[in-house]
Amino acid sequence: MELGLSRAACIVTGASSGIGRTTARALCAEGANVLLTALETDHLVEAVEEAAAAGGQATGITLDITSEAAAARLLGACRERFGAVDVLVNCAGSNWYRHLSELSDDDLYRQWELNVMALARLLRVVAPEMASHGGGRVVAVGSVSAKQPSAANLAYSVTKAAQVMLVRGFAEEYAPEGVIINSVLPGPVDTPLWRAANEQIAAARGVSAEQIEAEVEQALPRRQVASTLELAQVIVFLASPLAANVVGSAMTVDGGSARQLF
Repeated sequence: MELGLSRAACIVTGASSGIGRTTARALCAEGANVLLTALETDHLVEAVEEAAAAGGQATGITLDITSEAAAARLLGACRERFGAVDVLVNCAGSNWYRHLSELSDDDLYRQWELNVMALARLLRVVAPEMASHGGGRVVAVGSVSAKQPSAANLAYSVTKAAQVMLVRGFAEEYAPEGVIINSVLPGPVDTPLWRAANEQIAAARGVSAEQIEAEVEQALPRRQVASTLELAQVIVFLASPLAANVVGSAMTVDGGSARQLF
């Protein structure tokens, strides 16, 4: 299916691994031009090369997405290389096991800066820019944890829930100007981040990471953890002109891990 993304200027944050890396490659496969960004250079060069090999063009920039200057830097880098930004996919994120009994102010602030403030700064810069040239697409990768908090990752759940509300607010404000903004809420996805979290949980419980992963898989209706490609395909659709009537949604793509419907 032709998604209408040929030559679209795209930014993907958190693009050196996991969902972000696969999404950057999938966008390039549609003929888009993609600026990949990550906190560290490790794996970013390989991610850029991988994306460029799929089609389109790709380049990379290393920066801390939580810095106040990050949004302006990304916008400037995109303009310089590919022109005005058409698509922003925010995949930057981190998670770690921290039981509620050990949760500190610093844990909460770190997740707030990454999951809420970094995205807010991006939206404040990117949404008006998109509106000024007729529209664009923003997809924020959240988590189904926003719907079902646990004592093991409460800071993550709380800030991901706030992220959903942030996206909805911007979506309603900018949709009349053609800027379509949505969230995607994954469940378990086979990424380095997910595996690292499993190792932390396993260590706390005194079991193997393989046992934790097996328990997660058995709890899913498909008995299978999602691949990054399965998420990327949904994200790329939402980033395309075909998703024009999907506005402010929090699309659950979790393999049925969340039992509630809404």
